Amino acid sequence: MIRVRFIGADGHEQAVEAEPGARLLDIAQAHGQPLEGTCEGQMACSTCHVIVDAADFARLPPPREEEEDMLDLAVGATRTSRLACQIWLEPALDGLTVRMPREIRDMRGR
Repeated sequence: MIRVRFIGADGHEQAVEAEPGARLLDIAQAHGQPLEGTCEGQMACSTCHVIVDAADFARLPPPREEEEDMLDLAVGATRTSRLACQIWLEPALDGLTVRMPREIRDMRGR
């Protein structure tokens, strides 16, 4: 199992476990994290933007150009921002910590 720690915008922490090969977006949504994922992982939105802990960022594969383009649209993006739909959990990511951004963009217009 891969351990992931989510930190909400309010500072609330939630530790979860996921199977290797799971997508971070799916795990986050299954555990009630506020990630919309409007495009269902097709990199056509930035509604699954997360901020990866600086200590963990280098453990991720580098983002593709398409992901970087979408992150340009993300509210509150930082240098360690990623799209949760593009992070596939593998043993090397055990202990990954991600923060939910303070502001989110809800493409559903809510």
